[in-house]
Amino acid sequence: MGRAVRDRGSKPKNHTVKVAVTGATGFIGRHVLAELEARSIETIALVRHPTAALDGLSRCKTFQLDLHMTPSNAFELMGSPDALIHLAWAGLPNYQSLHHFEQELPAHYRFLKNLIKSGLQSLIVAGTCLEYGMRSGPMSEDMEPQPGTPYGFAKDTLRRQLGFLNAFHPFQLTWARLFYLYGEGQAKSSLFPQLRAAVERGDEVFNMSGGEQLRDYLPVTEVAELLVALTLRNEGSGIVNLCSGNPVSVRQLVEGWIKEYNWSISLNLGHYPYPDYEPMAFWGAREKLDSLLEPK
Repeated sequence: MGRAVRDRGSKPKNHTVKVAVTGATGFIGRHVLAELEARSIETIALVRHPTAALDGLSRCKTFQLDLHMTPSNAFELMGSPDALIHLAWAGLPNYQSLHHFEQELPAHYRFLKNLIKSGLQSLIVAGTCLEYGMRSGPMSEDMEPQPGTPYGFAKDTLRRQLGFLNAFHPFQLTWARLFYLYGEGQAKSSLFPQLRAAVERGDEVFNMSGGEQLRDYLPVTEVAELLVALTLRNEGSGIVNLCSGNPVSVRQLVEGWIKEYNWSISLNLGHYPYPDYEPMAFWGAREKLDSLLEPK
């Protein structure tokens, strides 16, 4: 869906866009790398471990980097990319841990500031819908964030820090607020992998919450397309919801998966309580995203 978007920046026509990706071996990162490969984009995958396998990506190079210990010349060492898609963030899925603002937040700001001061022109950061806090209904980008978790607070604070930094060292910033994702490579503790594992074990029932909470889900492949499309715009888009815009109940979602894959398993609804860190019904407003994806 994002393939109609074209780079409208000021680079010369013979310039080859170079994109770096943090969190490259993670759930979203692997799909982003595949999307960049499909578009023949030169890519630098930033990995913590040199043995990380990135098979089938001929246009992708790897660079070992621990962003908690970033060398001062990291930008040059990684090949001076035109853009960075920043997906890395440790400590998940424990959204309530103080680790997010005690350790992750300062490390990520130092890392990104280092790259920007060294010449990085375009930055696309994965934010989170938890920045909106305990509010119900459609969430739009012009709402004032009210994060109620350490994770949401840390992400929102990083966005604000980058906004202040931009006044001193101008760069293009896109803050992509992610809602709910599913697909291949997701953590085993996530809903879809848990359901599939229960089916593979031959379980007769699947324990879950009441399932009446409304959420906004997208397949991870589509999220990867959107992230790359926004990157190739070569324009700072500010805050953008990466969402479907269509609320769906968790129960309806799970029942849809069971039907799609022709699985035989019953749902034990109400076995788990609803999470206390998110409202019962919220989803993303998609108007800004759709307007950005319109070809010009």
